[in-house]
Amino acid sequence: MKRTARNTLLAVAGATVLAASVQVTAHMDTDEPMQAYRQSYFNLVAMNFGPIGKMLKGEMEWDDAKVKMFASELGALGSMDVGRAFAPGTDKGTTRAKPGIWENKDDFTAKLNDMREALASLSTAAESGDKKAIGAAAGAAGKSCKSCHDEYKSKEYLY
Repeated sequence: MKRTARNTLLAVAGATVLAASVQVTAHMDTDEPMQAYRQSYFNLVAMNFGPIGKMLKGEMEWDDAKVKMFASELGALGSMDVGRAFAPGTDKGTTRAKPGIWENKDDFTAKLNDMREALASLSTAAESGDKKAIGAAAGAAGKSCKSCHDEYKSKEYLY
């Protein structure tokens, strides 16, 4: 890789990490650590998924390297067990999580697992470089996220 391209890629990656860290730390809360953990996690998912969606829609210039980077990060996030951040007693406080999460734990867990698998599939598709496969995998990942949002995420803070 040419030095200029490498430096540009490093600068973009550094800016992404910096932007993400500001967003993530904005959610840190020592009074409600599990709520803060899951909000930070899903913020990272959104910050990596959003640019892929924009590139697929033509709202952002297509860049194979960036798609691979964002999808790789999503694959890494998908490997994490965010379900532990929905422990009993964390349904109160600053949260958009609806009570149904704790009432229908098996369904919620299944939806989380579907999301994790979809993010892994998107990461794999991005490595192929096939824009059509990436689009299909991104669509499946988006559907998995939406299925959970529709049922378990409030548009407003509940408490």
